Amino acid sequence: MQWLGSPGIPSLKKPCWNLVSQESHRLTKHCRGFVSPLFLRLFKILAVFHSYKSILAAVAAIPVLGSDGTPIDTGITAWMLTSTTLVLLMVPGLAMFYGGLVGTKNVLGTMMHSFVAMGIMAVLWVVVGYSMSFGQNILGGWIGWNKDYFLLKGIDETITPAGIPEYVFSMFQGKFAIITPALIAGAIAERVSFKGYIAFIALWGLLVYNPLCHWVWASDGFLFNMGAMGAIDFAGGTVVHIASGVSGLIAALYLGARRGHPKIAAAPSNLVMTMIGAGLLWVGWFGFNAGSSVSSGLLTAQALTATQVAAASGAMAWILIEAIHQGKSTALGFASGILAGLVAVTPAAGVVQPWGAILLGFGASLICYFAIMMKNKLGYDDSLDAFGIHGIGGITGSLLLVFLIRKSWMQAAAEAAGGTWSVWQQFGVQLAAVGIAIAYAAGVTLILVWIINKVVGFRASTEAEMQGLDYTYHGEQGYGMLNPR
Repeated sequence: MQWLGSPGIPSLKKPCWNLVSQESHRLTKHCRGFVSPLFLRLFKILAVFHSYKSILAAVAAIPVLGSDGTPIDTGITAWMLTSTTLVLLMVPGLAMFYGGLVGTKNVLGTMMHSFVAMGIMAVLWVVVGYSMSFGQNILGGWIGWNKDYFLLKGIDETITPAGIPEYVFSMFQGKFAIITPALIAGAIAERVSFKGYIAFIALWGLLVYNPLCHWVWASDGFLFNMGAMGAIDFAGGTVVHIASGVSGLIAALYLGARRGHPKIAAAPSNLVMTMIGAGLLWVGWFGFNAGSSVSSGLLTAQALTATQVAAASGAMAWILIEAIHQGKSTALGFASGILAGLVAVTPAAGVVQPWGAILLGFGASLICYFAIMMKNKLGYDDSLDAFGIHGIGGITGSLLLVFLIRKSWMQAAAEAAGGTWSVWQQFGVQLAAVGIAIAYAAGVTLILVWIINKVVGFRASTEAEMQGLDYTYHGEQGYGMLNPR
């Protein structure tokens, strides 16, 4: 860092004070005899105050530089720090959302699925996750690697081209690595063993999330470079939502249904907590999407606006569909619509205008609602509709965004392609990215759950399921009472 008195920066110390003192003395001598001594004292105080303001303004104008001389953009850095915090806030929001939807004897166990991810995934991200995701291609481009990113030991004083410390970018991306496996827990809630879950998310993060993140967001990732300007995934349609939703479905099918499902109705224990969780997720999603601009300007505003509009549109669409189909609009439906709209706009936030975000939110709610109805008919037990909302919503947003994309983006893609680039060509790129994400996440997840079940056990025992995960795995009750549900 360069501070006052550094080479190339004028000193603002003694000469300034001498100038203030000389000017104050001159004016005081000139005015003596015409004004009172009290006024002269006040004048001196004002003169010194004015000099302070000038000095502070000069200090504020001094650029803040990294150790290598790269300027730090304090505005962008401040926003990215805020976005990082907002995305982390989504994890307890998710815990509350899921926790309110399960029975009273499984509330803590379900919430712990989100909270334990904050510990495990954060450590893994610092150790190897950031390097695997954003390092240079190795193993044919399957993952990345950069020895400077191992334990983040080589970025202690690094400033990115965006003007932010690389620590900030790494921590921002690390929050995505935390919440993505936590989303999977919604599909296998109330029947997964705690140690099996821990082993699963650790391996899943290393073998599914990190490679997908590298393919889609690293500068040398093959999906990042596919077509004219790569597969569009602004903030995680494929990497986060499709991957977690599909993996959740595979894990749910492997585990089988909960005891008594679907004959025994599983009423939510606390919809108030679920609604609060949905609100926290909505707020946190501004950091999730708008923060993915890694800037603090026009693109940030565009992404934030699309996020707000899609969430609102999705929520209103869902309760309208419910009113037509069931005759009532539910609080859970409103919360589900919020998530459907947010999930669908995640890959599209930087490339669609507000009218496009409205259509995405409405379309996602319609398609996700239908998917959940189909789940009920088919009878598989995606406990909290992780696949129905995140998987289906992510697929919907990743594909439909092509028909709502800004003209300016298509023009830039045409230039990059050397002349022309059509909507259908970009649709082909999106379809390939979606297909690759589905196939890879499903295949690796199936292998992981099979191995984990053989080694440590993946499904909770019948006794644990009947007694409740809270007491069985944590020795506690969420509400301080025993309850058969």
